[in-house]
Amino acid sequence: MSTLFEEVPPSVADDVPVRRVSLTVNGDRRAADVEPRLLLAHLLRNGFGLTGTHTGCDTTNCGACTVLYDGTPVKSCTMLAVQADGHEILTVEGLATASELHPIQEGFKDEHGLQCGFCTPGMMLCAKALLAENPNPSEDDIRWALSGNLCRCTGYQNIVKAVMWAADKLSDAAPDSGGGEG
Repeated sequence: MSTLFEEVPPSVADDVPVRRVSLTVNGDRRAADVEPRLLLAHLLRNGFGLTGTHTGCDTTNCGACTVLYDGTPVKSCTMLAVQADGHEILTVEGLATASELHPIQEGFKDEHGLQCGFCTPGMMLCAKALLAENPNPSEDDIRWALSGNLCRCTGYQNIVKAVMWAADKLSDAAPDSGGGEG
């Protein structure tokens, strides 16, 4: 369990309404007592220590706070933590395993799809959602899927190349559908 009220004096904390939320984050069941107005981005960063979820604009413009909510990209800077109660959240920390990077992360590294890295977690999670739905996207498909995320460094070309690289790697790793003769 995590609480975000540890630094609030008890007399003040007694007046603050809290709600228990329970959600799955990166495959682990987590619970926290939160104020109903707490944003999901703040629960992830401050409550659970998952600092890969960045907050850049607090208006859903930049997409740096993007996480996957039951597999769908959402901007966590304007989503309340109580809305995630009972749901599954994936942050950038949940992409890799203990021993290897996810192909999307490899693609961003190998194709130079990042510079400062601030937008990268949101871009990667949008790419993951796209590739789950469309394993062989066109450049236009990728640009559309990433259109809610702003990058102020790269000019996007290498980000698109990184997603295409990941799509190729994931399709090479996919098991044969077994539909052929044999």
